[in-house]
Amino acid sequence: MSPVPALGGPSGGQGLLEAVRRRLAESGAEPTPARVAAALRAQGRLLGDAEVLGAAEALRCELVGTGPLEPLLADPAVTDVLVSAPDRVWVDRGSGLELTDVSFADAPAVRRLAQRLAAVAGRRLDDARPWVDARLPDGTRMHAVLPPVAVGSTCLSLRVVRPRAFSVAELTDAGTVPPGGERILRALIEARVSYLISGGTGSGKTTLLSTLLGLVGERERIVLAEDSAELRPDHAHVVRLEARPANQEGAGLVTLRDWSARPCGCAPTGWWSVRYGARRPSICWPP
Repeated sequence: MSPVPALGGPSGGQGLLEAVRRRLAESGAEPTPARVAAALRAQGRLLGDAEVLGAAEALRCELVGTGPLEPLLADPAVTDVLVSAPDRVWVDRGSGLELTDVSFADAPAVRRLAQRLAAVAGRRLDDARPWVDARLPDGTRMHAVLPPVAVGSTCLSLRVVRPRAFSVAELTDAGTVPPGGERILRALIEARVSYLISGGTGSGKTTLLSTLLGLVGERERIVLAEDSAELRPDHAHVVRLEARPANQEGAGLVTLRDWSARPCGCAPTGWWSVRYGARRPSICWPP
């Protein structure tokens, strides 16, 4: 909506928006149009309906959404959103990083968003714990680092989880699997051999592993153990396990080693898949 820039323009409207944001945050009230209008009136500013609706949407995105990143994450072609500075927001649509025209008001705005998203994920992000790697309720993977560990500005990375796995044919059409590769991949699964998928960040490890697990026979069980749950294999019988960090008291830690050593009866027969973090491999082995 166009009225939002007017609130943050050279007339000092950004301060007005910040005052309304603070007032709503302190009260814990949802930023509905009526409450935004009341908060604006309390600041001695009268606005038209369109301006109030624009301010309400901007505040909703900041207080309960992903702020200025929301339109980027809503784009079905976007797989990653990366923030390296208030005015340096990048996206990946599958063909490399692209700099966008999206920006934050200032460095504290990036920090606030990162801390709020971490809180939503049940993680701590502050000066004592300046980094976090977590999964948001909708499945989005987030990684954030606060200054001074991150030099200059909070760094924030959001990776959108694909709602479904791709077929081998789709990966072949996209060039991920070379011509003739489908026959080899299917033979790999049919032979029930262990395999390892390794590659750089964004190279397609998770995508390929999800596809391969979808080729497992329908009468078999798949148990997934992941640092952060991202795999979405197209299979009827999947048990999903996720590691968990310790709480602030140092209790409750569950690691991938725990799942590997004690499958808890989840997979007396069937396939196990262990998926490590972004720079480590995906491992899958049958019984």
